[in-house]
Amino acid sequence: MTPQKNTFNGILNVYKEQGYTSHDVVAKLRGILKQKKIGHTGTLDPAAEGVLPVCLGKATKVCELLTDKDKSYRAVCKLGVETDTQDMTGTILKEYDVTGISEQNIRECVEKFVGDIKQIPPMYSALKVNGKKLYELAREGKIIERKPRDINISKIDIIDIDLDNKTFTMDVTCSKGTYIRTLCHDIGKELGIGAAMENLVRTRVTVFEIKDALTLSDIEFLSKEKPEKFMEKVYSVDSLFEYSKLSVSGDGIRYLQNGNTLREKDFKENAGNISEDEKVLVYDENNNFRAIYQKKGKEFKVFRMF
Repeated sequence: MTPQKNTFNGILNVYKEQGYTSHDVVAKLRGILKQKKIGHTGTLDPAAEGVLPVCLGKATKVCELLTDKDKSYRAVCKLGVETDTQDMTGTILKEYDVTGISEQNIRECVEKFVGDIKQIPPMYSALKVNGKKLYELAREGKIIERKPRDINISKIDIIDIDLDNKTFTMDVTCSKGTYIRTLCHDIGKELGIGAAMENLVRTRVTVFEIKDALTLSDIEFLSKEKPEKFMEKVYSVDSLFEYSKLSVSGDGIRYLQNGNTLREKDFKENAGNISEDEKVLVYDENNNFRAIYQKKGKEFKVFRMF
């Protein structure tokens, strides 16, 4: 007998535990939910833990849109050491004497990294150069020149400073493409005593917060034993975007079904106040979410169909 296949559509707020890669989480969810079409929204290192939004079914079409959202982390930074991976899982390259460093030194240094800054991606990362991932090159002993990238760190809060254990803990809110272990490394470099990331927890990705995240065990239990409760944990795609909502009428019903261009007169609502390039959520005549469209001139072009 062929096992029944499920078709869940939406986003799950998964708590990625230490030791798993993001791909491991997806593979395990495919087994738990008996569904192939599943994708994650941005990698977390195996040693890191925390929020990993996972897209199910039709929601996989918005994976890359969610990776663009800002994220929040809690990181523990170890002072007085440099490693090849910029975290404490790597090989120690150099150790420093941290005597003389004060809490004030750390706070003043960290403040320099708030705002629009440039960051050089680490060699141990999944970024590709000529089709090969940097960490693969690093394992071969090769160091490739990397160009600094523009990132934004909107907020850093120092939670704790423990000079006896040579650590400090910080909460960071940042843009896509920010490497927290590189931030730790750069803070250590600025202080002149080296630093490496000791622990990392992702606490938020856009609307997904750690307090609401489900472990794989939670998901397995709820999906099998309490399916209605599980469905409450699956976020609908349209709930994630603060776009204007428009519903089709008349000829627009047929145009939407076929994924065709829509005009202002094809909506029930007044669409004349939508700005150029603005994205909108489009619903069918029964108020079912069907697509994201984008304003182009006096027309609306398909951005994503669901």
